[in-house]
Amino acid sequence: MENYFVNLLSLSVLVLAPAVAQQPRYPFYDPNLPAESRIDNLLSLMTTDEKINCLGTRTGVPRLDVPNIGSSEGIHGVVQREARGPLQPITTTQFPQPPGMGETWDPDLVRQAAAVQGYEARFITQTPKYNRQILMLWGPQSDLARDPRWGRGEEVYGEDAFLNGTMAVAFIKGLQGDDPKYWQAAALLKHFLANSNEDHRNISSSDFDERLFWEYYSVPFRMGFLEGGAQAVMASYNAWNGTTMAVNPVLRSIVRDKWGVQVISSDGGAVKLLVDPRHLFPNQEAAVVACLKAGINEFLDRYADETRAALKDGSLAVTDIDAALRLKFRIAIKLGLLDPPEMVSYTKIKDSPEPWNTDKDRAVSRQIALESVVLLKNDKNFLPLDKKSLKSIAVIGPLADSVHWDWYGGTPPYAITPLQGIKEELGPNITVNYAADELGNAAVNAARKSDVAVVVVGNDPTCGPDMRHDWYSASDGGGVTLPCTVPSDGREGRDRETIDLYQEQLIKQVYTANPKTVVILISSFPFAINWTQSNIPAILHMTHASQDEGTALAKVLFGAYTPGGHLVETWPKSLDQLPVMMDYNIRDGRTYMYFKGEPLYAFGFGLSYTAFKFSKLRTSSGQVAKDGTVNISVDVTNTGSRTGDEVVQLYVRHLGSKVERPRQQLAGFQRVTVPPNETKTVQIALPVSRLAYWDVKLQAFRVEAEPVSLMIGNSSANISLTATVQVQ
Repeated sequence: MENYFVNLLSLSVLVLAPAVAQQPRYPFYDPNLPAESRIDNLLSLMTTDEKINCLGTRTGVPRLDVPNIGSSEGIHGVVQREARGPLQPITTTQFPQPPGMGETWDPDLVRQAAAVQGYEARFITQTPKYNRQILMLWGPQSDLARDPRWGRGEEVYGEDAFLNGTMAVAFIKGLQGDDPKYWQAAALLKHFLANSNEDHRNISSSDFDERLFWEYYSVPFRMGFLEGGAQAVMASYNAWNGTTMAVNPVLRSIVRDKWGVQVISSDGGAVKLLVDPRHLFPNQEAAVVACLKAGINEFLDRYADETRAALKDGSLAVTDIDAALRLKFRIAIKLGLLDPPEMVSYTKIKDSPEPWNTDKDRAVSRQIALESVVLLKNDKNFLPLDKKSLKSIAVIGPLADSVHWDWYGGTPPYAITPLQGIKEELGPNITVNYAADELGNAAVNAARKSDVAVVVVGNDPTCGPDMRHDWYSASDGGGVTLPCTVPSDGREGRDRETIDLYQEQLIKQVYTANPKTVVILISSFPFAINWTQSNIPAILHMTHASQDEGTALAKVLFGAYTPGGHLVETWPKSLDQLPVMMDYNIRDGRTYMYFKGEPLYAFGFGLSYTAFKFSKLRTSSGQVAKDGTVNISVDVTNTGSRTGDEVVQLYVRHLGSKVERPRQQLAGFQRVTVPPNETKTVQIALPVSRLAYWDVKLQAFRVEAEPVSLMIGNSSANISLTATVQVQ
């Protein structure tokens, strides 16, 4: 009997041992518990110092084996370009700058690009040899390019709130992945709110009314949070109507309470600026306390010692820190960092192969580069160039043999320059005459001895070769960086002084030597290229930083790909057409909605090597309820001889509104590929809620009962078809 019980006990131990072994070390690691209970347990186990440490960008707690979320820049590629101590740079896939991503007018492709970034961030985080954690990517940049002089216009998708919001939603969904429970990576939107001047940003205020807050400046952020599902944001340096964003009450009352945002980060050094030059608080401790109470729970600034001092003197309580960290740990759970690895599908992303070297990632890079190219002019079908009739070609200009990085770009695994791309496309039997500039008549000589000349010009997105060392803080708080060598260049910390292209002189010299000249403008911003538009037979535009820049341009030049990109900003003919820089009331003449005069290129403009015709505009109903949706259909026929892409753009005009409205406003769009002599039907759904305005008295969006004009075109200035629907 004794042996029986001994054997039974032994068997019981063997049966129970695996179950006991599987018990989590701490309750917060138990995925079967409610998330808030898990966070309660985690906070109860942490020391005060551990809690304070988690108010920065590192949320790991080594003593408790809590992994760090970590962070990285990532608006058009994961940024790991610098060596830091023993950590070496990591190459990552680099896409066109965000205006170029916007110029695709292809949200699904933007989603694919962001999915590449999210996957690469997860791969780096989980591959031991890299020894870094970067699961929160700082992007998308959801501000609006209300003025072409803005030095950071290179970071955003364009000037239109709906377009930018649509791209932000796509980007967020790509980063965060399609798992129903976990995120691949977390998106942190930048910079809330109305941060579109660099000069004097440390002391400036962006002043505009409540309607513009709800109907324009906050739209991409709101869409990113409510439609995209993002739960993190960075507050901007500037003030809104006199109240600095890092301590603005809207961080809690709107961003957190209405939109459900968990992580609100300060920008780099922003807390210090509250003390000097803004003089809002007497010292750094007071500023840190004010930020925490305003809703900031991630600091990119000096805060740790100040937080300890605030706890000691009673201006903060540990419960304040617990409340701030609770929100951050919700993100950690969403990323699967506190769950068993076998439960999280993304934990398998590690070791090999390096994703940036795979055909999959490179295919997305090539496609978004191709779709981002905009044809600005093509007189007498000058393009595409016929390789069979060419014996020689001149490739000229300071950007012809380089791919420029920018402040928020990483290091690509490869970079194809325009010169390299052209050589690879042409092969060895066509002579390529290269000249970087006009020194020693090199450009003119190359143009004269060639059948065709291609001039590659544009801005320098780093404002010079020593960007990382060109920062300074002027005594008046105005300057953030040294002035750019070229006045039409811009960057973070420095707005553009002009929109004239100084390299037009080079274009003129080449054109004089060879009228068969193509201009490729590789730029982060609009330029007033009035002479070029009037005289040069063909012009292409592309933004910087794509690792496939040269490949895309060469395929477009020689007809292997038909360009279908469209502009995302209004390109003025001169600065005289714009209000003063600090006028944030866009109704005074900003964006295509209120622009006064005729632009050089309109918002939404883009040509093709083929031709399209829109016909048969119809709506699902002539009347629609305020809470309904009207479905719009239009036929797109390719009347040319090449397969090509057209961007169908839906604009609305309010015909019976009792408040001021834009003369037209983008309300939907779709990029469609149509073979020659074929017709495709494009359908765009328009929720009537998209027609609402912000009623200041009601403190809510309001849809009016009125007739609304629906306008279909391929740019804001080229409307082909119209219909009217009655909102009841």
